[in-house]
Order: sequence, then C-alpha cells, then structure tokens
Amino acid sequence: MLHLRLITPSDRTDDVVRLIDKTVGTTHLVVMEGAARNPVGDVVLCDVAREAGDELLSGLQELGLDESGSIAVENIDLSLSRRADHAEAEAPGEGADAVLWEHLTDATHEESTLSVTYLSFITLATMIAACGVVLDNAILIVGAMAVGPEFGPLAGVCTAIVQRAPRLALRSLVALLVGFAVAMVATAGFSLFMDAVGLFTEGQLEADRPNTGFIYAPDWFSFVVALLAGAAGTLSLTSAKSGALVGVAISVTTVPAAANAAVALIYGDTNQTLRSSEQLLLNLLGIMLAGTLTLLTQKWLWSRQRGRSRAS
Repeated sequence: MLHLRLITPSDRTDDVVRLIDKTVGTTHLVVMEGAARNPVGDVVLCDVAREAGDELLSGLQELGLDESGSIAVENIDLSLSRRADHAEAEAPGEGADAVLWEHLTDATHEESTLSVTYLSFITLATMIAACGVVLDNAILIVGAMAVGPEFGPLAGVCTAIVQRAPRLALRSLVALLVGFAVAMVATAGFSLFMDAVGLFTEGQLEADRPNTGFIYAPDWFSFVVALLAGAAGTLSLTSAKSGALVGVAISVTTVPAAANAAVALIYGDTNQTLRSSEQLLLNLLGIMLAGTLTLLTQKWLWSRQRGRSRAS
C-alpha cells in the first residue's frame, strides 16, 4: 500500500476527493479543511494499493495538483486494516508488477546526478578494481563492482527513452560519460603513483591472470550477461526490491574494465586498453538495451491489464 498526503487549494478539493473515490483500490480517505498553511489549502490523506497508484497520481497531476498544491507519497510497510485488504483485492493486477512511473523518474533523476558523491564512488571503485587487476584478485574485483554507482545513470537513460524525457537522458549520459572519464584519469594517476612506490609493476599486469583475464576478453557471453543484468536491475528498481541491485552490480564488468584500461594505458599496452574499453562499451550497451526493453514491456503489459480491468 501507498500513503498519499495531498495539499489542495480549497476550490479543487472536491475534484480531488471525487477522483480518489472513483479510483479502484483506494481507502482511508481523510479531508482536513483549511489545515494547510504553506501553501494555503486543505489536506487530503488516503491510502491506495500500489497497483492503482500510478493511475491516481496521473489523475492528480492532470488536476494540476503538483503545481497548485502538493503530492507526497510514502510506502506503507504494515497496514492492519480490513479495508486496506479489500482495496488491494479490488485493484487490478499485482502490486509487485506495478510501476510507479513518477517515482521511477524521480529516483533515476537523483541517482543520475553528476555530484561529488557520485564521482567519489565511481573513482574509488575504479581504483579498487585497479588493485584487483594488478594483483589478479577476484575479491577486489567483486568489491569494486559492488561499490560502483554506474547503474543509476544507466537506469536514467532507459527511463528517459521510455518516458521521452530528454533532460533526464542528457543528465544521465553526462553523469555516465564524465563519471567514467574522471574515474579513469584518476585511476591512471593512482597507478603511476603505485608504480613509483613499487606496488604496481608492468610484469604483474602482463602476467597470466586466471582470475581477472576475462576483464579484457570481451565476447558474446559478456553481452548476454549484460542483457540479463540490465533486465534484472530494471525489475529491481520498478518493483522496489533494491536488494537485487547488489547482484546486478557484481554481474557485469563495467568498473573493472575501465580500471584495466586505465592501468594498461600507463604501461603502453594498447591491446589491453582497447579490449578493456570494448568490454566496457559492450556492457554499457547491453544494460541500456535490456533496461529499455524491460521498461517498454512492463508499460505495455500494465496498460493491457488496466484496459482489461476497465472493460470488466
């Protein structure tokens, strides 16, 4: 269930209440006249089944409430109410399958912002991966994958394509490209320092690396894994099951490939640099392709579900 807290201009409250009343899957409606002070207006509270949430939010935006008032949405972790159970039973489809498009757009917008924190995480992850490739240490590679924040901008690109949001697409692409560029340059500098103090050597990079050699060996299998990871990551975002994102992060070699390319570059190994870059681009392409197709499929399936429920 979702909990909505609305601030409505007094002359729009009746319209808002009528919309909530006619939306299947809503309950616990409360109206507090004149309770809001900034902006001035009424406060309307209600609970709605997750599977009916997107329809209600779209209706509220059509009434202009996002501009003249306020729409706040919270997840309800526990609701002991027979009325709530009845509302969820009435709502079409399953809550786990529902996509809150406004929530997804807002979440990916935040995750795809080029901030100091984002740059710090992707740079540190790439440096950890650099240690992993030189030492041929799979544990460090997995750790770097988990730290890397690159799935946020990738999800932002997918969402922007489906929702036709060019500003979100531009923001996400800037975060992705600038983030990896900064991380690789910083990692190259880090590798030069590690080489100067004798902790990195060219011999370690060029030696047989059974645990990390796959990072600069792109093939169709790499692309297939990226497709699967992209689909799984997108489903984890839309279904609010964020725990699955950790599994997605350690399935693809975006950050390790960037690290391997940076380290190989300082030692003049153009073969590893190019092949690592190819691995990086292959993974990014696979994730974005799968993520976009997953969102398009979800949108199509949910529109059919809503169409059937209205017809019945």
